[in-house]
Amino acid sequence: MGNHEHEVQSTVQDILKAMSAKGWRITDQRKSLAALFAESTGYLSPKDVYDYMKQPYPGVSFDTVYRNLRLLSEMGVLEQIYLNDGLKFRSRCQSHHHHHLICVNCEKTVPFEFCPMKQIDNLPCDFQIVNHRFEILGYCCDCAQAESREAGTEKH
Repeated sequence: MGNHEHEVQSTVQDILKAMSAKGWRITDQRKSLAALFAESTGYLSPKDVYDYMKQPYPGVSFDTVYRNLRLLSEMGVLEQIYLNDGLKFRSRCQSHHHHHLICVNCEKTVPFEFCPMKQIDNLPCDFQIVNHRFEILGYCCDCAQAESREAGTEKH
């Protein structure tokens, strides 16, 4: 089994374990949902997930898909972000603590190791941090170059 296949299987198992820990029955639909996120390299909208799920499960409703996405996000299995075209989800990186640079054009996600929490001191003493997120939104090299090329051709 290659490294990518191992990562996919590990992510599927992490998602299914989280579902099971919350008392969810592990159905074929939920296995398919876990596999979709484990295999996806980018962010998925609720509509993307619904369109994928209704192929093998024509009876699935959009509301059910959306509710499952929100619950998986609350469990910490999926991360969610609001991008230009709305709310999107992806599986949470489980390997180690890091943050992401996210291209607002192509949604390419690049991990980076800096964590601003290490720099924060003087928090109110009665505030207990249970989780945090830090994302930087911008343009990846490819999209920035394409944007500058387009801007160059508009001037002529």
